[in-house]
Amino acid sequence: MLQVDKIHTFYGLSHILFEVSLEVRKGEIVTLLGRNGAGKSTTMRSIMGLTPPRMGTIRFKGKDITGRKPYQLARQGLGYVPDDRRVFADLTVGENLNISKRDSTGLGMWDKEGLYDFFPALRHIDSRKAGFLSGGEQQMLTIARALITNPEFLLLDEPTEGLAPMVIRDLGERIVKLKEKGLTVLLAEQNQKVALDMSDRGYLIDNGAIRYHGDIEDLKKNEEIRRKYLLV
Repeated sequence: MLQVDKIHTFYGLSHILFEVSLEVRKGEIVTLLGRNGAGKSTTMRSIMGLTPPRMGTIRFKGKDITGRKPYQLARQGLGYVPDDRRVFADLTVGENLNISKRDSTGLGMWDKEGLYDFFPALRHIDSRKAGFLSGGEQQMLTIARALITNPEFLLLDEPTEGLAPMVIRDLGERIVKLKEKGLTVLLAEQNQKVALDMSDRGYLIDNGAIRYHGDIEDLKKNEEIRRKYLLV
């Protein structure tokens, strides 16, 4: 469904990604694991057109989307949850969802009521301004805001960062349910326990380059490579 082929991405003169290649097949949850600063978020931003690669290609459902604008990619079925949440702080939870709603040619299954069923906590804070939410509530809202665009493919960048263990556990269960509902997910994480528990395959990135990829069971067993590229 998604093919990233040897992309090189820069911030100004700084070369950040080096020949990054990965693929995600329909119906999978694939994790991109790495330490802080390894290149996870830049990879996600490159795919979503926020920091387009200077070299290499990105294909979605067989079509070249390299360098397309984020709004164009959203219309094609890509949803994006950034690592810094970016809720509209002065708007209520309900208003955040209302302004993000989009009719889609994709799965077309998400509306506000459906999202409140999926994230029951949001229903009870519908009229609360997003700037007054806890970190876990903001993360649920950010994911819900991406889902209400009715994507076929979801990019999740560090969804568990800064959250309490109980919230992380609940969020992990919700992400697995997204797969059960037919979404395909690319998950960027540094919390390896969470990522390994929910994913089908994994990639390890370090210093802007992919160092390993394979089945999630192989990655779980390979303590040496996890210690080399994931431990601080």
